[in-house]
Amino acid sequence: MARMSSVDRRGELIHAALRVIAAKGVAGATTRAIVAEAGMSLASFHYAFTSRDEMMRELIAFVVENETNAVFAEIDFGRDIRETLRNGLQGYFLNVQADPGHEQVMFELLQYALRTPDLADLAREQYARYHAAVIELLHAAEKNANVVWSLPVEEIARTIVAITDGLTLAWLADRDSAASARVMDFAADSLARLATVSEPVRTKEHVL
Repeated sequence: MARMSSVDRRGELIHAALRVIAAKGVAGATTRAIVAEAGMSLASFHYAFTSRDEMMRELIAFVVENETNAVFAEIDFGRDIRETLRNGLQGYFLNVQADPGHEQVMFELLQYALRTPDLADLAREQYARYHAAVIELLHAAEKNANVVWSLPVEEIARTIVAITDGLTLAWLADRDSAASARVMDFAADSLARLATVSEPVRTKEHVL
């Protein structure tokens, strides 16, 4: 195998871990199974990561970043807030459809962390990253659609994460995309009611 940079090696191992967890669950994602999937030696793993838990944290960051990028790619911030929200939800959902295994991995990791006392912070970190990503999107939507949220964005972000969790689990179970579209329509309608058009700043020229 050609010499690989540390960054590339870490990336290959993370992708391999995603495939192994999707197929065998977290319990089956031993370091040996991951390096075998990646076609690397065990020494290569320890060269890239100090521990399996470090790799799991980076894996979570990788998937959340991909989801956030997918949502941003679908949003047309020049449209009204309802359409912005609906496009964002659609971007997230298209990402789920494109690779359901990624979402199965995230739920697997969450359950594993909740059952493992030493990894409780991993579950909190996972959802902290979700909330931070949605808060970023809400601030961008607020600015570009010229609206003001009637609730703190932290509360709205928590609601959106709860909605996307339910949306994802239901679709993974029944693969009913039409039903998922109706859920996203309802969510966009409801969330848009939390935004009001921002009043323009009145300058001295306007007053005169």
